[in-house]
This record gives sequence, structure tokens and C-alpha cells, in this order.
Amino acid sequence: MKAILLIIILIPLLPAHDGPTPMVHYHFHPRFLKGQTLIAQQGPDLPVAREHLVPTANGLAFKGTGSTLFSPLETPPDDSFTVTTWCSIHEGTRYGGLIAIHEDNGGFEKGWLLGYDNSHFYVTLSTEKTNDGDGKLVLLRSKQPYQKNTFYHLAATYDGKELTLFVNGQKDNSTRAAGGKILYPNTPRISVAGYLDQDENHPLAGELISAELYQDVASAKGIAHQFEHQAEWTKATPVDLSLHQPLTSIIAPYLQFTTTTGTTVMWESSKAATGTLLWGETAECQRSVTGPDRKTIHEIRLEGLKPGTQYFYRTKSEAPGKEGPQLLLSEVRTFQTDGGPGTPFAFAVISDTQGNPKVSGALAQLAWSHRPNFLLHPGDLVSTGSKKEEWVGQFFSSMEPLVSRVPLFPVLGNHERNAANYYNYMSLPDPEYYYTFTYGNSQFFMVDTNKKCDPGSEQYDWLDQELTRSKATWKILCHHHPAYTSDENDYGDLWKTNQSTRGDLNARQLAHLAHRKGVDLIWNGHIHSYERTWPLQQGKPVTKNGTIHLITGGGGGQLETHGPFRNGFSQMLQRGHHYSMVWINGTQLEYKAYTLEGLLFDSLSLSK
Repeated sequence: MKAILLIIILIPLLPAHDGPTPMVHYHFHPRFLKGQTLIAQQGPDLPVAREHLVPTANGLAFKGTGSTLFSPLETPPDDSFTVTTWCSIHEGTRYGGLIAIHEDNGGFEKGWLLGYDNSHFYVTLSTEKTNDGDGKLVLLRSKQPYQKNTFYHLAATYDGKELTLFVNGQKDNSTRAAGGKILYPNTPRISVAGYLDQDENHPLAGELISAELYQDVASAKGIAHQFEHQAEWTKATPVDLSLHQPLTSIIAPYLQFTTTTGTTVMWESSKAATGTLLWGETAECQRSVTGPDRKTIHEIRLEGLKPGTQYFYRTKSEAPGKEGPQLLLSEVRTFQTDGGPGTPFAFAVISDTQGNPKVSGALAQLAWSHRPNFLLHPGDLVSTGSKKEEWVGQFFSSMEPLVSRVPLFPVLGNHERNAANYYNYMSLPDPEYYYTFTYGNSQFFMVDTNKKCDPGSEQYDWLDQELTRSKATWKILCHHHPAYTSDENDYGDLWKTNQSTRGDLNARQLAHLAHRKGVDLIWNGHIHSYERTWPLQQGKPVTKNGTIHLITGGGGGQLETHGPFRNGFSQMLQRGHHYSMVWINGTQLEYKAYTLEGLLFDSLSLSK
């Protein structure tokens, strides 16, 4: 989870100022590389893979690929230590390490780590006594953020009572939350140039000059001396790692916010590159639009397209490399623009894809077989919105067959956690957490029910205004939390009591508004099962002029079960992974829901 960083200068400096003797000392100058081994000045040697390294004038630059370096360390310091390092961070990460002896798996937190995250340096430590008495890691972050591609001297000390972090020779922060002996994993190992434990490996993208670990505590004066001895390194220019890194695809091209005359294409490259969208009405894609800046997440909008037309596109990313320009071309894909109010269309609905790419990928393939015009996603795209690896390795990788050909229209679920990744990867009308779009003769209203939805709130008033002025034949509302649900325990455990709100009360305020304003369908997720209600007016089943609620949360998340009581609002229940399809032609609407095996299990016909 957290990362530990140890780096020091060419010669052991602390001993020269009446300090302790290092028990581990690495200097990362290329002359200490012997074959596939980094020879230690003190302590165990480290196996290395040279293809993941770039030798520099003073040390080694690590490309952020391959594995963290590590080696067993039989007798780590048990009640105090000092660790120092000279480093430069090329790319931040949620958990980054430079040097550590630690393990962090769930509730098992042992050892210490000196490292960095996306913005700050930090040190973590597990000891016998902490403020809450659980022996878990204490986290101490630097007060000021670091600057990328800038060399820093870091040091951390622990004297049995106080943990202290130093930056460039000065005390930066300290805590007395730790105390007593240091708690280590059963088989301690020293790891360098990355964050490593049993289930995670985040290699460093940055540069190291040296690292030292002492069994004793250095004084503030000794640490200041160590920094002053090589202070000129803070002015050194780190190597441009991007020149040594391959240009690869992180996220394949996908579509956003398609209209009658435009669409947006997004993709992500492994390093900053110039992005170009190649497109046209044939597979040769003879027209092009180039983005203005080099970046990793690319977003190019096309306008001036013809309604109801098939287009072809592919993306090109270009970046400088050590041997010359690097070029990356995507496969050719197609998209089609909205045909406008008089054109029949179809769309797919898949929700709660979170953390199950095998299922969500299969559903995406099945949905694509119907050739929908777009995908509606009622939220919980991933399990943890702040984890980039889930967006890359789970959501976009599994949904590519669909979202590379049809635009994705999502709303925020609770698992997105309103994280920056959602906003970075989506291109939607401001403020993005709510918006509206039209397709054919229908209008869709997308709302974030993680936020307030009561009368007078921003989203309630916006929805009221938009519904009032909408002239669409079909009005469809989409938000994550269901206003009405037969789920067993999300809103009261129906196996232990009959007391339940049977739905999200915040979202229910929107439902009452939608009922009054003539909304035809409300799509939700959150509950990992399927439910279709009778037409409702103010929560009561009616036979005409009502709003149907559809919970389609079977896109991949762990399945849930309905409660033992049959609610009057409920018409159809089903447990299992699934997706839905909707076809609209003028005043006719056809709806079908399918299992993971592609079998039809529910259908509905509506006519205006």
C-alpha cells in the first residue's frame, strides 16, 4: 500500500559526522551493476533486469516497468532506525516506494516504508504501540508536495517513540503515534525502487542515486550534514525517461457523447504523445484532426458530421523516443451519428460492471451483437473509482468491443467515489455529474444520486426545469440508486425485520418529480439483481400514465438476492447477471432483458 524510500550519496556520510554505520547501503551508479546484479556497498546484493533501467551520470533511472528490486534481510533494525535517500520522481502513483521492509495486505500491516504518492513523500511504520493500539501502519506525509523530475534528499528516523520525516536536510514532519519495537513480516525483505508486497507491485518511474539504512538514530544535525555534502544534486537534471519508454496503448479508443452532427473519441497512451484522430466515410480514414498538446489521455471532438451516417476512425499517437519518433496506430473502428427525431434507434443498458471483467466483457459482446446505437450505464463502472488499474484493466479492457463502436453515456455510482478518474475518462457536458442528451425522439436525464436530490437542490431544480421544457416523445431518467427496490437488506434487513424503506429516499424525491413530469422509464443500478416495477405514480401502481422503474444491476458485481416480501410496486424479479436492450420507433418502445447466456427472460412493449 504505502511506499518506502531510501537513497543516499556516493559515500557513507553519516559516519563521517559521528553518526551510525549503515547496515544497508546501495549506490546506484552504473559501475556497481555487474551482469544482472546491483552490488551493495553494505547488505544484500539486488537482482536487476537491465531492460528496465537507464544508466545516468549519478545513478540509475527506473522506467516504471518490470519489478521492484528486493532481497531477503535476516536481521532488520528492531527498535530504531534511520533511512536516507536521494531520488527524483518522474511519475507519481497512489502507492510508490523507494526503499522499504514491509507487508501491507488487508489488515496485515507490518514493517516500514519510505516512499511517495501522487503528490507527497511519506513514511509508514508498524510498531507494538500505536495510538489506537492495533499495531497497524502509522502514516506520516510531508507537509509540502514534491515536484516531479526534481532531485530530493529524504530521510526518516524512528527512536522508539517518535517518527520523523526530513526533506532536503530539514525536519518536515513528525508523529508520536508509533511506539515500541518495530513489527515486521515473518520473512522480512528489503525492497528498492518500487512498492512491493504479496499482492502488489508498483515499480518506480524515477531516478535513484543512493539509499542507506541504519540501525540507529541519526541526529538532525547529521542528516543536515548529509544533505549539505551533496546539495548540488538538487540542481541536477534527471534523465528524460519518456525517451527510453515504449509507446503503448493503455486504453483503446472509445466513444463519448455522439449527437446528430458530432462525436468525441478518447484514448490513453503510455506516455505523453501527440494524438491524431483519423476518420472518414471509408476504412482509409483519409481525414484527420490533431490534438493541440502532447498528453497521455487524448480527447478529440468531431463536429460537422452528417446525421445517421456510418463513419470509420482510428487513432494515431506519436512521441519522441531515444532512436527517433515512436508511432502507435489503433485498429479501424466504426461509429454512426444519431439519425434525428424521425429515425428508429436502439440502446443497450449494462450497470454495476464493477470488478468482474469476465462477466462485463461477455455482456458487452452480447450487447454489441444487437448493434445498439449507444450504451447507457447507471453507475458503478468500477469497484474503486480512485484505482486507475481498475479503469484500465477491468472496465475499459472488457467493454472495448462495445464502447469502441458506440458511445458510452454513464452516471456516477457510489463506487466511483467521485474520483478524478471518472472525470478524466469521461467527456460529458458540464458539470458532468449531471447532464442531458437527446437521441432520436427521446431525451435522457442523467443524475448523480450520491449528491442531494431534494427539492431546492441543484440537481432537483435542474431536472424540474429540463423536464418542463422537454418536447421529447420519450423521457428517460437514469441514476444509480433505486427509488424502489425489493432487495433483501440494503434498506433494512427483511430477513430479520419487516422494517425497510424499500428504496433510496434521496432518489425517491426525484421519482416523485419524474412521475409528475411524465417520465416514461427510470433506470437504476446499485442492487446487483434485476427488477421491473409496474407503472408508478407517487409510488403507487397504476394502469396508465405511470413511470416504470428498472433495476439492471447485473453487469458484473457480486449478485444480490431479493427479500421474502413481494412489494406491490414490483412486477418482475430475476437474480443473475444480465443486460437489457431497448428499441424505439416513433411512439413504439420495445424492451427486452437477457441473461449472461443470451437468453431472454423479460420483455415489455409500450405505445404512446
